[in-house]
Amino acid sequence: MNSTLLNGLVVAISTLGLLPAGALAETTAATDRNWPAWRGPRATGAAPLAQPPTTWSETQNVKWKVALPGKGTASPVVWDELVFILTAIPSPESGSKPVEKPAESAATEGARPGGGGRPRGGGGSGGGGGMTEAPTVPQKFTVLALDRQTGKIVWERSPRTELPHEGHHKDHGFASASPVTDGSVLVASFGSYGIYAYDLTGKLLWEKQLGKMRTRNGFGEGSSPALDGDTVVVLWDHEGDDFIVALDKRTGKELWRKLRDEPTGWCTPLIVSHGGRKQAVVNATGKVRSYDLATGDVVWEAGGQTANAIPTAVADADHVYVMSGFRGAACQAITLGRRGDLTGTEAVSWSLNKGTPYVPSPLLTGGRLYFYAGNNAQLTICDTTTGKPSVDVERLDGLTGVYASPVSANGRVYLTGRDGGMLVIKEGAALEVLSKNRLDDGFDSTPALAGKDLFLRGRESLYCLSETAVK
Repeated sequence: MNSTLLNGLVVAISTLGLLPAGALAETTAATDRNWPAWRGPRATGAAPLAQPPTTWSETQNVKWKVALPGKGTASPVVWDELVFILTAIPSPESGSKPVEKPAESAATEGARPGGGGRPRGGGGSGGGGGMTEAPTVPQKFTVLALDRQTGKIVWERSPRTELPHEGHHKDHGFASASPVTDGSVLVASFGSYGIYAYDLTGKLLWEKQLGKMRTRNGFGEGSSPALDGDTVVVLWDHEGDDFIVALDKRTGKELWRKLRDEPTGWCTPLIVSHGGRKQAVVNATGKVRSYDLATGDVVWEAGGQTANAIPTAVADADHVYVMSGFRGAACQAITLGRRGDLTGTEAVSWSLNKGTPYVPSPLLTGGRLYFYAGNNAQLTICDTTTGKPSVDVERLDGLTGVYASPVSANGRVYLTGRDGGMLVIKEGAALEVLSKNRLDDGFDSTPALAGKDLFLRGRESLYCLSETAVK
């Protein structure tokens, strides 16, 4: 949102007596200087106020590096002087605490939208063509808050220890959903093992159990919660009864729940505001759907994505951009402000069927989309107005495979490879490499950018990189 629109909105809301003058601007500024969710302060992958370094190594610009207990691919989030991360710690000495099925889940047993339902395949704890194994060790599901300046643990909470009921993809884990915060509440989702809300001192505010997921081929869970105002949105697409649910961030009370009919999904809801209406946009194999944030009613929907539509959508003032890239390629620019089924209508401003991502989500900045082809280090840059690529599936020298989504700050785009390589390119229509960097760890999580710091969650360690660092 530009400054003119923001100031006008502040004045309008203040005039209605709903918010003190300047409070919305202060809230926006606080959000922008932090990295409160895995796609950043504006859910686009861009950090508007950050100035992270462009060069680093194991001996250069490392502010701190700390080994993390357990495993996970949840990305770090940052609020002021705290960095939050989720992990699952193997605990063979611990007992297993069973989950009771909540009453509201039992009420929807066997129900499918439109009635009747449909058969579900996959799921269970095996399968995946040998990609998964049945768990044998209980996991301690853990939330860590680290000091931003030193990397030392400020507080640690382990709300649940349990033997998982199914396994996960070999590159996946039991702590893959990233937390989200607004500076007062931190929401951490371990999916089948509970959703937990803390204040920033680590006090548990509430917890919610939504049941047990059965994911396709036992590949595991990974959808992160979304937070806007007092509303937390959680997606529950699996090989059983699907739903999307809104919770009160202060109490965990259900505000609404809507049934869905989709195979297992791993995308994170995107909350957008248009025409005075807030919507939660959810990518999926069958249809992309937008839900009214206040009521849960479907505002619009559109088909056209591939199977396993994992990438989270991004949006600007006029369009939502959705894409997927498993066994095909699809990218659509969908006009906001429409209602009903938009499949094949002029509400889809443009579309692409080449070079779209499988796991990583796109970056939206400066009127351009940046995205990979599949999970490969091949980049496309396209104009959001026309959909025409200026860089068309171009190979990135120095990266080998990608899971992390691209991010940007200060006119630079940061591209992270799974093998420890990372490129910094200049933001723009051309592919101009500013630096090539490498660390000893491997990276599957998306970086966080705040202030002068770049946070990278590796398979073994969490890094804080800064140009002011002295190792």
